[in-house]
Amino acid sequence: MNEPGLPQDIDAALTEFVEAARAALGPDLVSAVLFGSAAEGRLRATSDVNVVLVLARFDAARIDALREPLRGAHALIRLECMLILESELGAASEAFAVKFADIRARHRVLSGADPFANLVPSPDAMRVRLRQILLNFILRTRERYALVSLRDEQLAAVVADAAGPLRSAAALILELEGRPAPSPREALETLAAEMDRAKYAGALASLSQARESAALPAGEGRPATLALLELAQALHARALAL
Repeated sequence: MNEPGLPQDIDAALTEFVEAARAALGPDLVSAVLFGSAAEGRLRATSDVNVVLVLARFDAARIDALREPLRGAHALIRLECMLILESELGAASEAFAVKFADIRARHRVLSGADPFANLVPSPDAMRVRLRQILLNFILRTRERYALVSLRDEQLAAVVADAAGPLRSAAALILELEGRPAPSPREALETLAAEMDRAKYAGALASLSQARESAALPAGEGRPATLALLELAQALHARALAL
């Protein structure tokens, strides 16, 4: 497949999975699409390889034939696979507007037509889902902090996991404000700098380090987590004003 930016072993495993999907699903496979950091060529130590399989119909026998290739790819390269019917794309883009806006911005077609080329969630759906995503992140991260704040290695995972929701939310905020950023990472950096560069610069550096290495220096997890929580609250307030 030779996808740009992917390590050779991941590219080979992804190619094998897509070929297995074609064989197992046959005419029911409309498209196979890579999205997220893998589509950008920015996989990190903590990254999943995210794929969407768009189906004409869900046939259990064909899905059963895909089970072992999917299990193998999940174990080997942390492949996560969304199975969605072509007829569900419009409704899903409204219900999960932030996710589908992010997929539309960061995807590569591996097989078939591009199902996201003209799929744009409505602004109202994006606003509602944006606020939900940020509030859910705030509540979930508070709980995780309360549970693991004495363990640096576990806080590193909390910090790494903040990248997806915060970067996607920042990208959507800037899009709704009419000034889209080149990437979700740059969107978050832009908004953090506008709010308080000095306050959030260290937390964003820790976030990148935690994603790349799945670890942080001793004592860095706690202040980074708390700063990212504060940044999420500031983004939520901004989302409420849109």
